[in-house]
Amino acid sequence: LLNIAAPIIMGNLGFILIGVGDVVIAGRHSTDTFAAISIATAIVNCIFTIGIGLIASISPLLSNYRGEKKSIKKYFYPSIRFSMLLALITSLAIIAVIPVIPKMGFEEKLVVPVQEYMFITALSTFGAYLHACLKEYLQAFEIVFFPNLLTIFCVFLNVLLNIIFVFGFGPIPSLGVIGLAIASLLVRYFMGFALLIYCYINMSFRNYVDKTYYRNMVKIGMPISLAILIEFVAFNSIAIFMGRVSGLYAAAQNLVCTLTTISFMIPFAISNAIAVKVGFANGAQDYKDLRRYSQVGTTMSVLFMVFSGIIFCTFPKQIVGLFTVDENLFKIAIPVMYVFPIFQIFDGLQISLSGICKGIKQTKVVLFANFVAYWCVSIPFGYLLAFHFGLKLKGFWIGLVCAAGLLCSIMLLELRKYFIMYKKQEP
Repeated sequence: LLNIAAPIIMGNLGFILIGVGDVVIAGRHSTDTFAAISIATAIVNCIFTIGIGLIASISPLLSNYRGEKKSIKKYFYPSIRFSMLLALITSLAIIAVIPVIPKMGFEEKLVVPVQEYMFITALSTFGAYLHACLKEYLQAFEIVFFPNLLTIFCVFLNVLLNIIFVFGFGPIPSLGVIGLAIASLLVRYFMGFALLIYCYINMSFRNYVDKTYYRNMVKIGMPISLAILIEFVAFNSIAIFMGRVSGLYAAAQNLVCTLTTISFMIPFAISNAIAVKVGFANGAQDYKDLRRYSQVGTTMSVLFMVFSGIIFCTFPKQIVGLFTVDENLFKIAIPVMYVFPIFQIFDGLQISLSGICKGIKQTKVVLFANFVAYWCVSIPFGYLLAFHFGLKLKGFWIGLVCAAGLLCSIMLLELRKYFIMYKKQEP
């Protein structure tokens, strides 16, 4: 698990640090810039993750094929065609939302920057999806070092481009929010084409058409995609709800989400490794390995999140201070820092369980659990606590804790049934 997970951890941390770079640079530029990208990314991510979820089906599906002793190199071009079609749909969807922004009740000074950021981000979708597709494809072969090393390199490239375009350098004027979007666009295309070149150098491919492959990707990926969408919409709707009160609350939600996402990248990487190894074991019908990878991976994820939660509770002021010097943001974010470590522990458990579900191609339960937990519990309960009991952002995070606990319970019950059934089928 660690042989696969360690490079993915490095890459996932790199990926989130690219976002952290945006947050830090935006916070240093101005609170308005910070608030604008917080609202814009909250909206864009809700659309963006639909395609990412579908693309995430590539590695577990191809790992199952490998376990069944099938050749998987022939799925290179079909995977790219699939991701580029998704990129086109996603970019058009983002552009379609832009005219609605003035009617969503945000502060007037933030509307135009939000729209500008969203338009440029829509154009970057093709590079982002190409990178995600090829990363998943290589992951199915357990080739994880170069793709994730590339992500680490792009952390520094992104910071450099952010500084140049946001604050200005030489003949390039200070572009603020637009500069952040341009930097992200350049980095995403660089990552996508770098992986494409790597694949052509190291592998040979032939054109291949298999409609069954597309159907299987949609069958496995659609529940994953919708589950991710449900979760992202829940988190980002908090930024939108609170952003209507004040841009400061949207900025605080973005800051807190950035922090928890940094630690989440570790169990997320372990979950990817679980999906690959469990997928291979499932294809090979090896119940012993399937159970062992499931148990060990889940334990690793939860233990890390316990450690992470202790760090966040112990040094909240120092950690928030890495991202902002605004005293108002400190007052909003620090109380939440004492709540979300509990959420993190449940989150580490649920993402591991989700990895097992992807590996055994049982992804509908993930969709069902996410919908019930986030939209039947988290958002209604959090909204009640935030606005009727005056807890504001902290209220929403209490709701998220309740949702995460319920989410884990549902998946554990379903997986228990599956493992009992699988064991009965053993020779």
